[in-house]
Amino acid sequence: QVQLVESGGGLVQAGDSLRLSCAGSGRASMNSDMAWFRQAPGKDRTFLAAITRSGSSTRYADSVKGRFYISRDNAKNRVYLQMNNLRPEDTAVYYCAADLKFLGMPTTEVEYDYWGPGTQVTVSS
Repeated sequence: QVQLVESGGGLVQAGDSLRLSCAGSGRASMNSDMAWFRQAPGKDRTFLAAITRSGSSTRYADSVKGRFYISRDNAKNRVYLQMNNLRPEDTAVYYCAADLKFLGMPTTEVEYDYWGPGTQVTVSS
């Protein structure tokens, strides 16, 4: 069993930066590839970034490439999402997810096995 909890969300202004954290617990929590998704009001949950178990490879959605950065610290059981130059359209609930099957950093949510409850990020203009 894996438990994931996101933190670090909040209300910021356009142009600000924010770092989200995902804390994992359970024996397999860091023995997985990890990803971040977000869901804006009235929209589907969409892929943002993923990172392999070792942290050696990453993958990004085109919409956030160059602004968002994913990283992990396995010793601390944490995955991070550094978000820079935030825009109002980044307003959403942000989720971390774990892939214990090592499917190669998929971009579809159905491929992920465990999810956190999400953290709200609101960017004002």
